[in-house]
Amino acid sequence: MPRSLPMFPLGTVLMPNMVLPLHIFEPRYRTMFQDLAEGDREFGVVQIARGWETGGGDVRHDVGTIARVLQAEELEDGRWVAVTVGTRRLKVTDWYPDDPYPQARVEELAEDGIDSGVTQRRQELLPRVRRLLALRSELGDETVPSTFDVATDDAVACWQLLVLTPLSQLDAQRLLEIDGWDQRLDAFEQLLTELEETSDLELHERG
Repeated sequence: MPRSLPMFPLGTVLMPNMVLPLHIFEPRYRTMFQDLAEGDREFGVVQIARGWETGGGDVRHDVGTIARVLQAEELEDGRWVAVTVGTRRLKVTDWYPDDPYPQARVEELAEDGIDSGVTQRRQELLPRVRRLLALRSELGDETVPSTFDVATDDAVACWQLLVLTPLSQLDAQRLLEIDGWDQRLDAFEQLLTELEETSDLELHERG
């Protein structure tokens, strides 16, 4: 059922099962986190399509992710630091005025179940993601992890592949908006192939 949520537009894409640390310094978001600390601790995150994270007046994507606050602390000067995690995809059906902070009416997007075919594809893609991260690390990319563990839950593991792969924010948003794992993994594999080819070429040119 549709419901109203506080919203946090950001310059990055939050995916389900992705950890998002936050440093909250704008007055409007300080107010929001005060309310979250006293409420159900859930808010929506959408990527900013045009504009900036601070000051308002931005244009926002309508598909994002519901985040849950895991830890939050208000500092002496009124700023907040928080650790949050993405949970479920959402679609904004109506934006409310940003008073006192961004809020919207949203509906949760249903996710197709993980069948044996999706599980097999995820298992086949996993070594390719590991190899890509090893390549990026060899090329000096400090933003990628050198090692990682995969969750036993198939749905979580599928999202992990997307979160760990160094996608552009545009590509990450496109994958987030796709309904169903068959179609999402089709698009992801195309992007993974492009990243593999680019990284192999870059390594060859350096060699």
